[in-house]
Amino acid sequence: MAAPPRLARPECYGTAAMHDSICWDTNLIRRYDMAGPRYTSYPTAVQFNNGVGSFDLLHALRDSRKAMRPLSLYIHVPFCANICYYCACNKVVTKDRGRALPYLERLEKEIELIACHLDPHQTVEQLHFGGGTPTFLSHDELRRLMGHLRKHFNLLDDDSGDYGIEIDPREADWSTMGLLRELGFNRVSLGVQDLDPDVQRAVNRLQSLEETRAIVDAAHTLQFRSVNIDLIYGLPKQDPERFARTVEEVIALQPDRLSVFNYAHLPERFMPQRRINAAELPSPAKKLEMLQTSIDQLTAAGYRYIGMDHFALPDDELAIAQEDGTLQRNFQGYTTHGHCDLIGLGVSAISQIGDLYSQNSSDLNNYQQSLDSNQLATLRGLQCNEDDRVRRAVIQQLICEFQLDFADIERAYSIDFRNYFSEVWPQLQQMARDGLIDLTEERIEVRPSGRLLVRSVCMLFDHYLAQQNTQRYSRVI
Repeated sequence: MAAPPRLARPECYGTAAMHDSICWDTNLIRRYDMAGPRYTSYPTAVQFNNGVGSFDLLHALRDSRKAMRPLSLYIHVPFCANICYYCACNKVVTKDRGRALPYLERLEKEIELIACHLDPHQTVEQLHFGGGTPTFLSHDELRRLMGHLRKHFNLLDDDSGDYGIEIDPREADWSTMGLLRELGFNRVSLGVQDLDPDVQRAVNRLQSLEETRAIVDAAHTLQFRSVNIDLIYGLPKQDPERFARTVEEVIALQPDRLSVFNYAHLPERFMPQRRINAAELPSPAKKLEMLQTSIDQLTAAGYRYIGMDHFALPDDELAIAQEDGTLQRNFQGYTTHGHCDLIGLGVSAISQIGDLYSQNSSDLNNYQQSLDSNQLATLRGLQCNEDDRVRRAVIQQLICEFQLDFADIERAYSIDFRNYFSEVWPQLQQMARDGLIDLTEERIEVRPSGRLLVRSVCMLFDHYLAQQNTQRYSRVI
């Protein structure tokens, strides 16, 4: 498939009146494509410090219990049988399946220590297993873990919850999918990244289209509610024509959602990336071409741009939530369950309970030793102050809805928006002159040509960003 010619003028997708319309403006992208946070939280995890420990977490759990807030559980399974060179996740690469059981035993202890501080009637609206590779666990181990969760938390039994798991199609088959459905999972997210064999060899992830299709077919047959597929552009040996073929083949699988991520090559931070030949990485211009072509293809196939690399079919819950103004964002990405207290379980897992962020140790030995001593593995975190809450609300609204009414923030936090953010007003005015946003005395609206760059707008409201080295972040596009 040949890539469409690049145009100097903005190229728009969708109807201007539609909430999901976006425009491709090369000049605007070149001006505002900078490195910055993805804002799965504000403040971001970079601001976490050692002043937060297990006592703070227990205090927050008590408040959650008193308020009877619903819950979202995240379970981190760090093990992978093989290393993918692009990966920036917290993982343990091992062929030894026997390492799973000792970890599972500590995870069960953590579940018990957390659950006893919550009310048994607090419902778990959302559950997500991530990794690593969650299906590194055997079928018996998965049964045991889900049984332990059901014993200590109020998991829903009527399939009404959003219970998802990340799948490596090389580590699953029809029987695995049947087991997951039986255990209560109704959403799956599949890592694909790219289907071209040369690209796969360059990143050490050989995965055929047939392997992927088998898992997607199983998910559809077994009536999983949603299938998400992850793709990455900017990997070694990729070019626009090859990546367009991957996108075309993935669209044919009919996933409900797609994530099309920009690969951030940061070998100084992530050791596996040092095995990637930097000379084989596509140029910035080729990366832009890959993204624009992908947007062409996905829009033509009926997918809506949700924001921040995410696309969904119009009847998907994320698209509907964005329409009715209830879409939110947390450490699990875009979600319809941002009102829940998020409890992270496992090594490196992050919790967000009220105004407290807390994170477990990212070192597997330290995590397991803490639980062996009947202690939570909380190592760091952050307690939000009033300024954090204001800025979090602003960033959340912009990144989810592409618009912000100042009166909403003023009512909620008793501030005068223009005065409170006077230091960024000139930059907002410049963004308005450039066509990134519409700016009035009452509101900000991100224009269709600015929606791909919404992170750049959010960065203006980040109080901490000026103190940070932005090279630790991926670029916006």
